[in-house]
Formats: sequence, structure tokens, C-alpha cells
Amino acid sequence: MFGPEGEAGRRIRLAILMLSGIIVVGTMGYLSLGWSFLDALYMTVITVGTIGFEEVRDLDESVAGRLWTIILIISGVAVLGYATTSLVALAVEGTVRDYFRSRRMRSEIAKLSGHYVLCGYGRVGRQVATEFDHDDVPFVVVDQDLRVVEECLNEGRLALYGEASDDALLEEAGILRAKGLVAAVDSDADNVFVVLSARKLNPELHIVARASSDESASKLEIAGADRTLSPYAVGGRRLASLATQPLVVDFLDVVTRGEKGIEFRLEEFVVPKQPAIAGHTIGELRIGERTGAMVLAFRTRDGAFDTTPSADDRLHAGDTLIVLGSRGQISRLEQLMQSGKFEDS
Repeated sequence: MFGPEGEAGRRIRLAILMLSGIIVVGTMGYLSLGWSFLDALYMTVITVGTIGFEEVRDLDESVAGRLWTIILIISGVAVLGYATTSLVALAVEGTVRDYFRSRRMRSEIAKLSGHYVLCGYGRVGRQVATEFDHDDVPFVVVDQDLRVVEECLNEGRLALYGEASDDALLEEAGILRAKGLVAAVDSDADNVFVVLSARKLNPELHIVARASSDESASKLEIAGADRTLSPYAVGGRRLASLATQPLVVDFLDVVTRGEKGIEFRLEEFVVPKQPAIAGHTIGELRIGERTGAMVLAFRTRDGAFDTTPSADDRLHAGDTLIVLGSRGQISRLEQLMQSGKFEDS
């Protein structure tokens, strides 16, 4: 939960609840004196609101009515005073703004589907967020540092405050509708709990976790992570590659991130079950001719890679294609994969 909403929401809800309770109780009190419902409700509202309109019925001869009206006036003034001071204080503190901003944010999160949940917004998490932004990937940040959450919101990112291993918070982040989760909390132990919670809530979720050692990586995989990665190991391999094969690294940067003004990029596509695609060969689908994209490799459902695909290779549902192409070519291939109209053209 985003921090300021807790206090703001509690005080606002309490004031509304108290005011509603007084109106209900006050109306019931006048009803017990023999008044009609409309007269009882009207008298209660003008009394609690201290509006001062003329009494609905003459109370000169009714001691009980006078006492009940006195009680309502005192209670109404107290509740309205509490509500007024609470709203003024919240407005001064800025928490009313935060409250409604948080409500809007939760509404936007509720609309997401096929997004990613990014747990942890440290050095690794920030880089993941940057890459997601670069690729226009929707995501929600979950972090237990209120300042970090505030920073994300100021940057226009969706973010929730709290423990990433909290089931309720993960559900609020849309874990049941998410495509994947990135566990990038600084602590390996915390990442294990995050992975366990996420896997329990969504068995089909693709989970990638940060690990600082091989031992931690194995524990994360046991907990349910599909893939683990050590930033230190990746950084070391990249430094070595930059020293020995700098042009290869530059080329991979170009095709994976579209840097230096070149649009070509690598993407992966899972072969759907549609009969127009599954069961056909790469040559029959004519992917290159229809989209301009090039199939570099594909992985079968059992995990075997074919890095030299030919036109005679037959694709099956669940296989994954590794494709190289421009944004436009990749977009056309994505549309064909979704529509299954390979056989129509």
C-alpha cells in the first residue's frame, strides 16, 4: 500500500462513517418519538448540520425530543469539527493529493494485463525499468522504501509501497494477470520469499530473479524461478567481451536495443496453436517474404535449440522463434502471429 493513502484514507473513512452513523441513529431516534421517516431524516440532517431551519415539529412539549436534539447537535458539531480539521490537515500535508493520485494509480494497475511486476527498485531494478521503458513494456514497481515509490510516481511509473513478498500486495500489482515477474530485491533471502509468493499465486508466471551467488541461484530455482542471473557474473562476462570482442558486443547492443539509430532488433515469438501456423514448415509460412524479418533460430518445446533453421524445419505449438528485424517488420510478424492469417496471403 502506498504510505500516505493509509493515513488519509483512514481519517476520511472514519469521518464519513461517524457522520453516517449519527444520521442513521438520529433518524431512528425521531422515528421512536412517532415521527414519519422523512420528517425524522430531515430533522436529523438540519440538526447535525447546524443549519438552523425551523423545526419540523414543535418540541416545546416534548422533553425527549429536546434532549435527543441536544445530543444530535453536540455529536454533529464534534464530528463535523473532526472532519473539517482532518481535511484541512490533510490538504496542508498534501496527503489528499497523494490519496487521489494513489487511487488513480490503482485504477490504472487494475486495467493492466500481460504486464510485468518489478520487485525492487535498486541499482538493478532501475536498469530493468529503463530497459522496459525502452521496449515499451508495461510494468509495476513494488518497493518497501516510501521515498523510492514517491520517486517512481513522480517519474510517471506505476508503483506500490510494501513488502514484495506480501500476497495481497502482489495481487494488487496484478500478479494474476501479469506475464512475468522480476525479483530484483537487494537481498537474496528476500528474493526467495518473493519468488515463493509469486509462484504460489500464479503457477504460469514467468519469473526471473537476481542472485548474487550460484548457491542463491539454485535456491531461487527451487523456490520457483524460471531463470536466475547474477549482475556480477554478467558484468564480468561483458567486460571480458569488451576487451576481446568489442565489435561483437557493439553488434549485439544494436540488435537487442536498437542503439545508434539502427532499428534492427532481436525478438522472440512463441508459436501459437493456430492450425494456420503450428504444424507448418518455416518455408510454408514464408515469414521473411511476408514480413521482412529473418528467423535466426528456434527452440523446441523440450528446450533444444536449432541455430541453423532451414525452410524444411517444421514448427509446433509452443516452439519459440528467435527473429531479427526492424520495428516495423517485427510488428508485422506479431500481427500475423496473433491473427493467424499466414495461409491467406
